[in-house]
Amino acid sequence: MWMKTVFWGLLLFMLVATTMAVEYGARSHNSGPWSWCDPATGYKVSALAGCRAMVKLQCVGSQVPEAVLRDCCQQLADINNEWCRCGDLSSMLRSVYQELGVREGKEVLPGCRKEVMKLTAASVPEVCKVPIPNPSGDGAGVCYWAAYPDA
Repeated sequence: MWMKTVFWGLLLFMLVATTMAVEYGARSHNSGPWSWCDPATGYKVSALAGCRAMVKLQCVGSQVPEAVLRDCCQQLADINNEWCRCGDLSSMLRSVYQELGVREGKEVLPGCRKEVMKLTAASVPEVCKVPIPNPSGDGAGVCYWAAYPDA
């Protein structure tokens, strides 16, 4: 009996994993709701200055002032298309790396490694309780690109 349970559990897991792979991993850049976020189509990427400050402070272990947190969350919520929020966070993060001349595996700031800053930025929607598309369906979460090494 337990073998049947294990079998059905694995089958369900594979079904969910396949659905997620199709939704989040095997998409083309010219179709779907994320295509509305492409600057080539006229979309203006948000600079997210408040989130930039918040991520830097959190990464080095500093206390984030309430005003900075509020500004970040408001800037993220102001992005009307929830499909664009993670893309704008990723863009903000790349600009921080570029500004600081960061290379793979290096410290972004003293006491803050690149991988930690990436995970910190990816979790901003969850911290702010701002909805992003995700498979759990709860409306908040962590940006999918945090799971990829080159994001």
